[in-house]
Amino acid sequence: MNYIQKGTKQFTLTNLALFAAGFITFANLYVTQPLLPQFAHDYDVSPAVASLSLSVATCVLAFSLILFGSLSEAWGRKKLMIVSIIATSFLTITLAFAPTFEILLLLRIIQGFVFAGVPAIAMAYLGEEMEPASLGVAMGLYISGNAIGGLSGRVIMGMMTDFFNWQMGMIFLGLLSLIICLYFIWALPPSKHFKPRPLQLKAMTQSLWQHVKDPSLICLFGIAFTLMGSFVTMFNYIGFKLLDAPYNLSATVVGWIFIVYLVGSWSSAWFGSLSDRFGRQRVLYIGIFIMMSGGLLTLPESLYVKIIGITVFTFGFFGSHSIASGWVSRRAIKDKAQASSLYLFAYYLGSSFGGTLGGVFWVRYGWIGIIVYITSALTITFTLAAVIHYINQSQETVQTRVQT
Repeated sequence: MNYIQKGTKQFTLTNLALFAAGFITFANLYVTQPLLPQFAHDYDVSPAVASLSLSVATCVLAFSLILFGSLSEAWGRKKLMIVSIIATSFLTITLAFAPTFEILLLLRIIQGFVFAGVPAIAMAYLGEEMEPASLGVAMGLYISGNAIGGLSGRVIMGMMTDFFNWQMGMIFLGLLSLIICLYFIWALPPSKHFKPRPLQLKAMTQSLWQHVKDPSLICLFGIAFTLMGSFVTMFNYIGFKLLDAPYNLSATVVGWIFIVYLVGSWSSAWFGSLSDRFGRQRVLYIGIFIMMSGGLLTLPESLYVKIIGITVFTFGFFGSHSIASGWVSRRAIKDKAQASSLYLFAYYLGSSFGGTLGGVFWVRYGWIGIIVYITSALTITFTLAAVIHYINQSQETVQTRVQT
């Protein structure tokens, strides 16, 4: 069937291209996160309100994913991804010229819509084009591009804010993203196993409903919501903690805290490989437990212990996310782009609501409140993973009885 296999030139080009697309999307999506303390100060708003510069983008992104996933079933994968990353890059440059916080939020809403083109489609592209035995590694490499993109956007913005201003950071990142777009257009192979279908609203609604009726997929969507809500909460408010006494770190140093995303880049690929060998269920449990442990390690006042805790937390998150997202592509029998878009719909809703709600815990209870909030969310994540295990066992028992 001419699927893309590990060890081939096509495998390398495909993964580097999607790595680049993930880099562009997530560098620009999370570019406002290190600026939350700056926005709170400059615009005289609360931390929760300042977090809307990220939350409105991820919320609109969540709803747009379903539309882009469905459109790609009719219009193709590569074309929509190209439109998405080019529009994303230009809008980041435009953000630099926003005269008020309200206009900045409006531009982020528009950007949230165009962000959806890559995450809604990339996982479906991999699920269709990759040899099954190579899918775990490929999915992990794509997630690693997301991680490095998220890291780079935050680091660039932190440094540019200290040395120039955040507006110069937006212009620089937008221009860099446009250059990377050119590589993506050249390197990504056209789809070979994609079969376009006419866009029919009724059929689209029916296929979405089929995914929602699958209890295992519902649990995976819930896992996406709680995982991302926990992760965004950690990184939304760690900046407030580290910029304040007794740490009093600069914006540049806080921006470089996101260097821990590099361990996420590695763990996503490694966890994907482990899942191919030992099974997704077992590896997902381990990832969630690692996240809980990392969160608890941020409670001591020692800056070094906090950084270790953030690193462990990040390691577990990206590993868990790569397992859950890859599981959706394998679980969905058809309309994989729609299934992936539903997963990411829940994922980014978790970012929007979880991250903003975390601000309430931060204002009322400080960092202890943040960790209690995160640990509670991850307990729900672990429970949902256990429910999937129970469902799979029940289905296997039924199949065995039918065969007997």
